[in-house]
This record gives sequence, C-alpha cells and structure tokens, in this order.
Amino acid sequence: MTRVVVVDDQTLIRQGIRGLLEVADIDVVGEADDGRAALAVVAETTPDVILLDLRMPRFDGIWTLERLRAADVDIPVLVLTTFDDDELVLAALRAGARGYLLKDVTLDQLTRAIRTLADGGTLIAPSITDRMLRAIRSGPSPVGPPGGHVPGLTEREQEVLRLVAQGYSNREIAEVLFLAEGTVKNHISTILTKLGARDRTNAVLRALHEGILD
Repeated sequence: MTRVVVVDDQTLIRQGIRGLLEVADIDVVGEADDGRAALAVVAETTPDVILLDLRMPRFDGIWTLERLRAADVDIPVLVLTTFDDDELVLAALRAGARGYLLKDVTLDQLTRAIRTLADGGTLIAPSITDRMLRAIRSGPSPVGPPGGHVPGLTEREQEVLRLVAQGYSNREIAEVLFLAEGTVKNHISTILTKLGARDRTNAVLRALHEGILD
C-alpha cells in the first residue's frame, strides 16, 4: 500500500483528503500543518509520497521543498493546491516538486498521480501545462550550468527523456523500450548529468527550454 504524508494548514482539508485516500487504499501515515512540522513527520514516517499545499502560514510549500532538497530527502513531492499562478508552478518545480495538481481534481486523478510519483514518474496538471511551457520557453533557462550549453543526448537518451516527460516510471520505460530497469536508471543518470539537472522534472524543464523536447 502506498504511504503518504499530507501537509496542509487547514485541518478540515487534511481530514477530508485522509478519508478519501484511505477509501482508495492509500495509507495516510502522517499529517502536518506547515513545513517545519512536515519535516519532522516525514523523518519519522518515511512515506512514499508527500502531498503538499503551497500557501501555508509560517513555513510554506516552497520553503518545505527547499529544505527537503537541502537535506537530500529523496521522497517525491506532489503539490496539491488551489493556486495555478505560473511563477508559483515554476518555483515549485524548480524547488524539486515531481508533480503539481489543483484541488479541483477527482479522487481517481489524485490517486493515480500519487501512485505515478511513488513509482518514479512525474505528473503536472494538463490545465497548467501549456502556460508553464510558454513561460519556460520565454524565460531564462530554469536549470543547468551557466552559459546554457547542453551536451547532445543520444537517440536512446532522447527516447528515455520523452517517456520521462510523459510521466513514465523507470519500470514502464524499461517495458516500452525493452531494456533492463537498471539500464534505464543509467540512462537517466547520464541525462541528468548532461543537462545539469538535479532531478527528472528539472531535466524535462531544461530539455523543453533548449528545444530538445517539443
């Protein structure tokens, strides 16, 4: 069973999400009302996915993402918020979020997103994807080394990156491309190095900005 920590400053929202997820056979192993409390709960419970609101008093979602990254906590974070502001979306992704959904999603969409992240994939709400891509293409490169130089990816690495961009997990990529899962992990490690990206989501952002992916 997938294990989740829910981080939201509103008690009713947390309780509602817990009740819905438990009906869907997802185990809510902890709750927190701000980022500082979230760090403690995550350290204690080591969930498969962190479900994170962005706008919270005191220690908000971006603060939480940055602290998790600084502590090398490799637990995927799915942002679940009412805010679809372009700058906030990009800030969350740059800070390390692997997924971004709005709170108007259905239970089925939410559970599928949680399981996708738990399985190594990424997911961004389709309703904000077009605006996000326009912002990436019109602004400075979101990740990567100074100067913007991106070493070329091999054809196989581009195939892997396209599937990563579509939210495929390592296992699913291996099945589609008839590769060993360890080989896929090696390809992804090489892609991250070449793109100067710290994780899969930032690799996709970098590749979109540089025109490697369309």
